Amino acid sequence: MIRVGIIGGGQLGMMTIEAKYPCLPVEFTVLEQSKDCPAGPIAQTVIEGSLQSNDDIRQLAAQSDVITWEIEHINVDTLIALEKEGKTVIPKPSVLKTIQDKGVQKQFFTQHNIPTAPYVLCNSEDINAELLQAFPGDKVVLKTRTGGYDGKGVCIINKSQLPQESPFSGPVLIESFIPDALEIAVIVAIAQDGSHAVYPAIEMYFNPQSNLVEFLFSPARLTKDIEQKIQAIGLNCVEKLNSPGLFAVELFLTNNQDILVNEIAPRPHNSGHHTIEGCHCSQFEQFLRILAGAPLGNPQLIQPAAMINIVGPANLSGPYKLLNENQLTQNGDVFIHMYRKAESRPNRKLGHATIIANSLDELLEKAQILQHNLTIVAN
Repeated sequence: MIRVGIIGGGQLGMMTIEAKYPCLPVEFTVLEQSKDCPAGPIAQTVIEGSLQSNDDIRQLAAQSDVITWEIEHINVDTLIALEKEGKTVIPKPSVLKTIQDKGVQKQFFTQHNIPTAPYVLCNSEDINAELLQAFPGDKVVLKTRTGGYDGKGVCIINKSQLPQESPFSGPVLIESFIPDALEIAVIVAIAQDGSHAVYPAIEMYFNPQSNLVEFLFSPARLTKDIEQKIQAIGLNCVEKLNSPGLFAVELFLTNNQDILVNEIAPRPHNSGHHTIEGCHCSQFEQFLRILAGAPLGNPQLIQPAAMINIVGPANLSGPYKLLNENQLTQNGDVFIHMYRKAESRPNRKLGHATIIANSLDELLEKAQILQHNLTIVAN
């Protein structure tokens, strides 16, 4: 029996627990502010506490053989101390130290010759015309260095609006805006013995207002050569982190067919949700295999798969329901995953739908119809 402790009890923790399978007996303890969290009803134990608390994380560690997380905004210094004391932490806390600060993450790319968009690190109040002239075009991407999540902390903004209309204060990252770039992700798995698996590339489309993924599918519409290059760059990024774990690498494919790494997430990721139904081994089962020291599973697609995020509408805060769920899933090619969140809020992730099909053309047609029929209403 492997005792897994997860810092955070949101939907990623929930789906990780749901992925357990008979040949790998696992018990789960989660640390979350409230037992009324998505992972709460299915975890063996819920520790109610703070993700930043040294004492609460140590309480989780005392009940676990291996510690991991489902969200980056946690107390990494306690994890570093626990690792020094002999506790197994996957991924290594050093990875989280790099990823938590988008500026440090960018510098990591630079230090390891990983292709990424040109950038500058500064304080928001120090932005000036001379600094902005280094970036082509009228727009730049502005990011808070710490604390961003689910599209928050990222802004595409006209250079003429800076610094007066900056939505962020303090340390920021400014990077080139890449017009008409295709956004791609790859999920990379590194086992405790160093073996690896890379999932087929994922093509992603984002909501321009919320910066959240709205829709994605795999296989991506790429040439075999570009697919291989993207997978190689994604694997290289992760191997440079020198840690076991499951990682999502988000990239841009430019009009000139240049490949630029955007960000790395050191955990299961929204971009891999389609793998639950679409791949032989889902990202969540793969994650469990890594945590338990088991051999990696087959990452390949069974058939083309797409995912649509189900988010709270702009005009609703409070109890909610998804309309016509039974009708949506009656043909056996649509799978609804709701996250057990008690209340809707504007742009809050409430669930996702996966669609499978025999061909990419059929998949995209089905997905377009489904997207119009996913409706959240007040309950």
